Parts: sequence; C-alpha cells; structure tokens
Amino acid sequence: MGNVQQEQAKDGGSEPDVRFTFANERTFLAWSRTALALVIAGLAIVQVLPPFAGLPGGRRMLALPLIVLGALLPGGAYLEWRRNQRAMRHGRRLPRSSLPRVLVIVVTVVALAATAFVVLPV
Repeated sequence: MGNVQQEQAKDGGSEPDVRFTFANERTFLAWSRTALALVIAGLAIVQVLPPFAGLPGGRRMLALPLIVLGALLPGGAYLEWRRNQRAMRHGRRLPRSSLPRVLVIVVTVVALAATAFVVLPV
C-alpha cells in the first residue's frame, strides 16, 4: 500500500482535490520561509547592528524573540498543515490558525522595543 493510501486508511476520509492539497503545502512552505527570515533577522541584529549606548544587552533582547519564534514556527506550521489536510479529507471547515496572531504580537513587541531603544536616551 502506498503512503497516500496508508495515510487515508489511518486518517479516514477521502483524498481532497490536489489543488487544495498543493495550496495547503504552499502555505506550510510560506510559514517555513517566514521562520527562516526571523532567524536570519535575529542573527543579523546581534552580528551587524551596532550596540545601543547604555544598553549592553539591547541587541540580544531584540534578537532572541525573533530567533525563538523562528525556531518554533516550523513545528506549528507542520501541525497546522496536518490539521488542514485532515479537515479537507473529511469535508470539514478548516480550523482557525493562531500562527498569524503570534507572529504579529512578537514582531510588534520587538519593533516597539527597537523604537524605544533608538528614540529614548538611556
């Protein structure tokens, strides 16, 4: 039995339209690229950005949340891909994703902190 057939037998349901499966995969890959960009941005902050005067750990404070989110995001994206695939197989509505909300919160907090580090005298 092939991998697709094994997955169907284990999961039940029927194979969704291949276009929806590919769209689900593209979304997963987009989240993976976003994760990679977050890690690279965090590393660039630590390695390229000059230190903040009077705030020796400022670069790490900005970089660490981005790197951690970049490390965790692919796992969340995979779980979301799997949930979406299962929902499509069973003809159910796609579940809501918390990934965009988490991304917006972390990036906004980091951006506000960066603004404060640049604008406010320390």
